[in-house]
Amino acid sequence: MMAFPWLSWLVFFPLMGAVLLCMMPPAANRLIRTWATVVAFAELAFSLPLWWRVIPGQSGWQFGERHDWIPSLGASYHLGVDGISMLLALLTTVMTAITVVGAYASVEKRGREFYALLLALETGMLGTFFSLDLLLFYVFWEAMLIPMYLLIGIWGGPRRVYAAVKFFLYTMAGSVLMLVAILALYFMQRTATGVATFDLDAFYALVIPGGAQTWLFLAFAVAFAIKVPMFPLHTWLPDAHVEAPTAGSVILAAVLLKMGTYGFLRFAMPLFPVASAHFAPWIAGLAIVGVVYGALVAMVQPDLKKLVAYSSVSHLGFCMLGLYALNPQGLAGGMLQMLNHGVSTGALFLLVGVIYERRHTRQIADFGGLWKSMPVYGAVFLVVMLSSIGLPGTNGFVGEFLVLLGAFRADTPHVGIPLLHLAPTWGNLWSVFAALGVILSAVYMLRMFQRVMFGPITHPENEKLADLSMRERLVFAPIIVLIFWIGVMPQPVLDRVQPALGRTLRLVETRMQVSGAALPATRFAPLARSAAPPAGPAARGGAAGR
Repeated sequence: MMAFPWLSWLVFFPLMGAVLLCMMPPAANRLIRTWATVVAFAELAFSLPLWWRVIPGQSGWQFGERHDWIPSLGASYHLGVDGISMLLALLTTVMTAITVVGAYASVEKRGREFYALLLALETGMLGTFFSLDLLLFYVFWEAMLIPMYLLIGIWGGPRRVYAAVKFFLYTMAGSVLMLVAILALYFMQRTATGVATFDLDAFYALVIPGGAQTWLFLAFAVAFAIKVPMFPLHTWLPDAHVEAPTAGSVILAAVLLKMGTYGFLRFAMPLFPVASAHFAPWIAGLAIVGVVYGALVAMVQPDLKKLVAYSSVSHLGFCMLGLYALNPQGLAGGMLQMLNHGVSTGALFLLVGVIYERRHTRQIADFGGLWKSMPVYGAVFLVVMLSSIGLPGTNGFVGEFLVLLGAFRADTPHVGIPLLHLAPTWGNLWSVFAALGVILSAVYMLRMFQRVMFGPITHPENEKLADLSMRERLVFAPIIVLIFWIGVMPQPVLDRVQPALGRTLRLVETRMQVSGAALPATRFAPLARSAAPPAGPAARGGAAGR
């Protein structure tokens, strides 16, 4: 326990900033933008110490806060952090700060309410990552819906109301299923122990029969699969992305979609390991379908924003494939790809927003030869595009490589969790089809880039387009740094997340054994070795800190 409730401060500071923002005069646009920027960057500064203060090898939750919330129900206000939630929280604060500055020129009406909703959304996202009480988690999970619904419905495109309602209904339907499953866990816990609680650690210790695991897992999985979104539950995403304002699309791609993959990693897999392993081939299969389908549909899109939206379906299929390879390499790759997608795809939506603000069109056919009039923009676009397709030396390559490695070894003895009942060649086939998605992503991204940036300028409106302003260059500068830093030196990120991923795998193993579904423990030996704290300087520093 800390003397100062640091995690609570991180969660609620943006909300306090949003409340104060709502008290400002609506016409004071400069003051409103300045205050929103100050709050967003102050939140980023408050969150940066997570990078070095969360000790990778330390077991359990760190910086925990627990207070009674609804004692009669056993619900508590319980927050904590580990390497997984730490990295996702940093992704949230970094991309929110970038989005606030990037939205200066695109918000033409109700700027006060727009920035207030962005900051309130940040509170919901951070609360979701830090919550260790399932009822509290559900509250934050649902609270995120409202700001994003309003951002799409008020500041979106011509079909904004349709897209906002579709987004809300899809996510709400999955959330209701998850709530039913949470309540079922609650009553099972109370019956088994006599203690009423929604605490995640208590549920981790609960023995859940195999049949119950199946239904509870499906309820959680549908909710998380909608949020990812996985094929065929993805149809709300293109509409939401296309109709949302640029800032909404960036936050949706960078952070909100990661709530689904985070949910699988934090809740579905460790709570229901037998069901997770049983359904792993189906989930991996759907993930691969999403990888290939998203790439093929993106290839034929005439709209830049819709192309990037379908690329999200493809890239998040990679994340799910890595997670459900159920081995250390796949899990690390899936986690890293979650971060990479947030950075690269968020940047792509920002880049689309830049030229939309200048030309008020997103049709690829309306561009061509933009490098001649916007060389700095073209250079930034080139780096981000190459990151998205996984060029070696960029962040996308590391994550995709680890995912492919994990998928290839998914059914190899002594490497994965051997409950998949697969033929020995299935992992190879997974890798082949996933690699096809990599090739297709290169095809549609390079083709799009060539049509937009090169060739003759066929539209006179493109001849004198203004290049990136100083503000816009400052927006993209940290993104470029992250792309190359993670691409060239991914080990600091892996050092901080691998121990937490290893603990998750050990928890899955232990709960399988308790459920009576265990296989020889020697097959899990690599998991224990991979979960050990790294033996480098970071680990020695962490040990000294303890």
